[in-house]
Parts: sequence; structure tokens; C-alpha cells
Amino acid sequence: MAASALEENIEGNPLLQDFDFPPFDVVEAKHVRPGIRALLKILESDLVELERTVEPSWPKLVEPLEKITDRLSVVWGIVNHLKSVKDTAELRSAIEDVQAEKVKFQLRLGQSKPIFNAFKAIRESPDWQTLSDSCKRIVESQIKEAVLNGVSLEDDKREQFNKIEQELERLSQKFEENVLDATKKFEKLITDKKEIEGLPATALGLAAQTAVSKGHESATAENGPWIITLDAPSFIAVMQHARNRSLREEVYRAYVTRASSGDLNNTEIIDQILKLRLEKAKLLNYNNYAEVSMAMKMATVDKAEELLEKLRRASWDAAVKDMEDLKLFSKSQGELEADDLTHWDINFWSERLRESKFDINEEALRPFFSLPKVMDALFNLAKTLFGIEIESADGLAPVWNKDVRLFRVKDSLGNPIAYFYFDPYSRPSEKKQGAWMDEVVGRSRVLSRDGTSARLPIAHMVCNQTPPVGDKPSLMTFHEVETVFHEFGHALQHMLTKQDEGLVAGIRGIEWDAVELPSQFMENWCYHRETLMGIAKHYETGESLPEDIYLKLVAARTFRAGSLSLRQIRFATVDLELHTKYVPGGPESIYEIDQRVCERTQVIPPLPEDRFLCSFSHIFAGGYAAGYYSYKWAEVLSADAFSAFEDAGLDDSKAVKETGHKFRETILALGGGKPPLEVFVEFRGREPSPDALLRHNGLLPVAAL
Repeated sequence: MAASALEENIEGNPLLQDFDFPPFDVVEAKHVRPGIRALLKILESDLVELERTVEPSWPKLVEPLEKITDRLSVVWGIVNHLKSVKDTAELRSAIEDVQAEKVKFQLRLGQSKPIFNAFKAIRESPDWQTLSDSCKRIVESQIKEAVLNGVSLEDDKREQFNKIEQELERLSQKFEENVLDATKKFEKLITDKKEIEGLPATALGLAAQTAVSKGHESATAENGPWIITLDAPSFIAVMQHARNRSLREEVYRAYVTRASSGDLNNTEIIDQILKLRLEKAKLLNYNNYAEVSMAMKMATVDKAEELLEKLRRASWDAAVKDMEDLKLFSKSQGELEADDLTHWDINFWSERLRESKFDINEEALRPFFSLPKVMDALFNLAKTLFGIEIESADGLAPVWNKDVRLFRVKDSLGNPIAYFYFDPYSRPSEKKQGAWMDEVVGRSRVLSRDGTSARLPIAHMVCNQTPPVGDKPSLMTFHEVETVFHEFGHALQHMLTKQDEGLVAGIRGIEWDAVELPSQFMENWCYHRETLMGIAKHYETGESLPEDIYLKLVAARTFRAGSLSLRQIRFATVDLELHTKYVPGGPESIYEIDQRVCERTQVIPPLPEDRFLCSFSHIFAGGYAAGYYSYKWAEVLSADAFSAFEDAGLDDSKAVKETGHKFRETILALGGGKPPLEVFVEFRGREPSPDALLRHNGLLPVAAL
């Protein structure tokens, strides 16, 4: 391509434009390769210039560095976001083509000696004491991160380190693809309605729809044929509702052995990943990979293990009792399997017991939870707690789908302080499952748009709930309501930050094991009478949720809490064991370690052929390696934070406002500018305790209440 044509191509590339809000409506797969490559070239020359002129001062070091890292994260963020919400084969392949180049640049940046030395010079200078807390945190964490990125390694060791990083990136991708392909591979065609007795209408509809897509054109929910898969909605429906025990067994066995045989076998990949992580840890002078992981977290390996053991002891007896309750209940129903309950029976009988105990039917509750009402109640709560106004800003900026909303957040004086996109509905053909919040841009003084006030933060919140049907609004399950509150908690921490230093504003620079605090904190309000009753109005009649149903929802919150807690503890413990004790090629296999952990964390031991590790994407393809304990760690913080409101009195509106203001000024405002433990103590007046979490889960001995 002639140079002028190339320039023209880049000039018209929306990824490289200057924008307030990203041009989500016009970015296409064809822009990714030229756009990212051109961007990396620009950033490479910016980096060379920074290294040439660097001095140990804020304007000559931190500000230019923030501009480089921010531009990469904003542009890569757009591309990655579109892959999550508007996926196509072209986009996927374009991203794959430039990923290695991006990782290479990040390694080059993370291992820059001139930048590293300049940060060390700031820390050793006489001016160090005059820096603010947040500036000190930036310097400390940049030095720490550079060391973890291999900056101090000699040439041959650094080369080895970079090879390991690229190979780990490749193996993680392969692991995830194998899980995806193995999940897709299992299909069970059912033609006899008796075989799928018990499945709710939504699950039958899904199974028939799957059958149609696989060539059974005449399939209907009523008459079949039906295809069962290992996709979460199909798998969970079978486990919870199928009366056919042998069907449950077959599907369960397929699920726990996914990606563990044939050409999709992840066993070898797991071994490779663990081996490379250990090599990386040794290169960096750590004993094991868990220590590397904890270097940038609140916890230490010992502290994480101590918390897990404390929660395990508190959950064990309750989990044993859960199992006894299931046996008694299934016996009372005259079931032959009652004396022999096993893995594929537990979810089924739990659901029957829940229905008989609390008489709650998720499907029947949907009309009380319409999306517009849920959002109104959420915004009212945010106004009460944090003194902010949220209003529609639709039309102000381009969006990636017609259903996406844009909102403006204003302070009590009416000044805009942030914006967020909300993409609520499921679009299975192009949008990945689950729910998440991410930053579009962060608050920053250096990247100010007008040279006077800080650049305002923009977030996006993505969920996957049922779209509106006809003239009905989107009607949500109670679990989907909790999910919206959860993601909004993350968004609040990003948007209500008062940090002007971009590298520690919002959720940036916050230790991974503390980042779930605001999100899990917000979920508690779904059980708060006034908040829930504000939401729960029938979308047609306007009648409120009956009081007895509210009480049942609150009571059902602790149903099987011991068992659910142990499940998370198993995952967290096996993760730590694999990253501290496992010796690649040693006497104990990864599966033996899992079985050993299960002796202490599972009331009934897993099947000998259980290969759940082969689909444990959180730790082998996500960010949770030696960090799965973070869920429980942050849950302790969030429950304890909510208990400050309980102590103040949830019915005392003045006390709730005051406590909310304090939460905003500490947990939400300080960002990564202060260690999370100090931030927590500033809010709570003391260090965190797991008692509130155990109490909320009904796992505290009664005497201790």
C-alpha cells in the first residue's frame, strides 16, 4: 500500500480519532489491525521520547507515562468491549492477529529501565516526604509492578521471562477455546417427552430452539424433539428440574469431565501453565506463584489460608445439616434414591425443598421486577446514600446497539461528574454471557479535556437479562435484580472517585482482593425492606409485593448457605494449593490435590473421574490465579461495611444518609490512592471482621448473636 493511502486509511480510522465518547457505532473489524498497529507505532515513539527526556519529576515522568498507558487502555478497551457485546468472526480474528504485538509493547513498557530508575529516584529524593498519599502509592506500585514485570532481570533471564509471558498468554487462550469447544460438543437429543419431565417451559423452549438450530426444523417446546447441552441455562435447568435421574447423571458426568479427553484435553495445558508460572516466580526470586500473585494484593498467602479455614469451620456443620435435610425431605417424598443421594441429585432435591419451604417461584415473581422500576429504585437509593442525581443522557453519544442507554451522574449542585452506558439485554448470537462493569475512560487531571477540570469518568455496565416482549417491559428474576445492583456498585466506585491522579482514580490501583467490596455491598440493599418494596410493584396493576413473599425472600437468603460457602472454599483452596504446593511432574497430580482438598471442603467427595479443573477458567484463563480467595475476602469487607448501616439503624433515614456520605467519602472517593485496609478503617473505625458475613449467611452460632 502506498504511504499516502496508508496515512489516509489511518486518518479515517475511528480508533485513532480524538473523542469525548468513543465512536462505538462506526468501529468495525477492518479498523482493528491498522488502528492498533498504528497506535502501537505512535506509542512506541512516545515511549522512546519519554525514555530520552525522562527526569524524576511528575511532569517529566508520571504525566507522559499516564498518557501512554491511558491511550492504549482506552483504545484496546473499545475493541475488547465490542468483542464482548458485538462479537463476529472477523473481529475475533483481527484481535487475535494484533494481540501478541500489544503484549510485546506492554512488556517493553513494563520493563523500561529509564522509567524504573526515575521512579526509584523519586522515592529516594529529599522531596519524597512532601508527596501526597496518592502520589506515593503511584510511585510504590510502579516500582513493584516493574519488578514483577521483570525489569530487574539480566538480558538472558529477561528474554526467558518474556517468552514465558507470551506462552502463558497463548496457553490461556487455548484453555478457554477448549472449554468452549468441549461445552459445545456435548448434545443430547431427546424425542420422548417422559424423559424430560419436570423441565419448566423456559427450558423446554430453549431445548427446542437448540434443536431447530441443529436442523430439526419442526421442533417445538410442546412436542420436541429437544436438545440438551452443557451451556449454563440448559445444564442448570436439567440439574434442578429434570425428574429423570439417569438424564441428570449423564449430563452431570459430561459436565465435570469437560475438556479432559481427546484433542480438547486441558490436562497438559494446566501442567504447562503451572510449570511456567512457577518458573516465572523463581525468576523473580519468589518461592511460588501465589507469592507473586499476592505481591499486589491486600492478603498474604497465610492470611488468605487463615480466612478460608475460619470460614470452612463455620460452614462445615451447616453443610452437613443441609445434606441431612435433603435426605429426610426426599425420603418424605417416598423416593427410592433417598438413601443414596449423590452429586446429580443435590440440585434437584434442593429446588424441591426450597419450593416446599419458602413457596417461592422465581418465574412467578418476574412481573414485580420490571427493569424501569428497578432502575428508578436504584437511582433513588444512590441519591439517598450518596447525594447524587442520575438522569438520562440518551442521544448525547453513539452506542453499539439500539437498546443501550446512556446516563449522566450529577452532584448535589447539579454539575455533571460522570457518565455510564447500560446494556441490559441478552443477545446470545453476539454477546458473551454473564454481567460486568468496565471503564471507558477514567477520571484524570492530566487528560483534562479543557485544561482546567479533570476528565470525567465514563463506565459501562453490561447485563444479560430477558429482553422486553411485545409491549411488556423486561421482567427480571430476583437474581437479575441483585446482578444490576452488583454491577452498579462497581460503576459507583469508578464514577464517584475524587482522585485526580489518573493512575489511582476510581477502580485503578485498588488491590484485586478489595475491588469487589462496593459491588457486593450494593447487593445487600436488595434485601432492605424500603428499597425492595420501592422496586417490587406489579408492572400492570402497580400492586406491591405481598409482605409474606418479602419475608420469604429474606428467609431464603440463607438457604443452603453452608453448602454454597464450602463450594467457594473448595475452589479457592485448590487454587492456592496448586500455586503453592504443587510440584510439576512430582508425586501428586493436580487431580489428587483436588481430591485431597475436597476431603475437607465437600460433604460428599467428588467422583473419582471429576475433572472440574479442566474447565476452571477463572484461574487458568482469567485473572484469578492464586486469587480466587478474593471473592470471600471482599465478601468479608462488604458485609462488614453494610453492617455499619445496620448498626446506625436502617430505618433511621438521617443515620443512613450520614453513613452513606461517609462510605462515599472513603470507599468510593479515595480510589487506589490509599491502601484498602486504611480506607476501610477510615470508614468503619476498625479493622474488618468476618462476623457480619457469617451472620448474614446464618452461619454464626446462635449464642454469639
